[in-house]
Amino acid sequence: MLRRTLPLVLVTAVAALLFAATASSKSQATPTLVGTTGPGFTITLTWKGKAVKSLKAGTYKFVVHDKASVHNFVVEKEKGSNKIEKDVTSVQFVGTKSATIKLTPGGWKYYCAPHEAMGMGHDFTVTK
Repeated sequence: MLRRTLPLVLVTAVAALLFAATASSKSQATPTLVGTTGPGFTITLTWKGKAVKSLKAGTYKFVVHDKASVHNFVVEKEKGSNKIEKDVTSVQFVGTKSATIKLTPGGWKYYCAPHEAMGMGHDFTVTK
């Protein structure tokens, strides 16, 4: 009797572990933000189709579509002792690049470095 039930118990336990691991990985998927810079003097960052104004702290995947060789896309934490700056794309690059960035609470911005003074950038807040 034990020989028949032991394999069944093992199969059930393995199936339960696989289900739990799959459910856990789905609930912890990294949110994707979409950025665009160019072709004119515009820069945007959206999440689920809406402009980013505020996000919860955490890790995000930035997918940036750089449409002009005169622009770049920089993400920067503006204030605090732990300044963070990430160039997702560089000037001269045209195409799509991705970067995973951990956003901590505080003021953040995204901008085109060569044209930031012309208003090519926006602020957003990261909350706890």
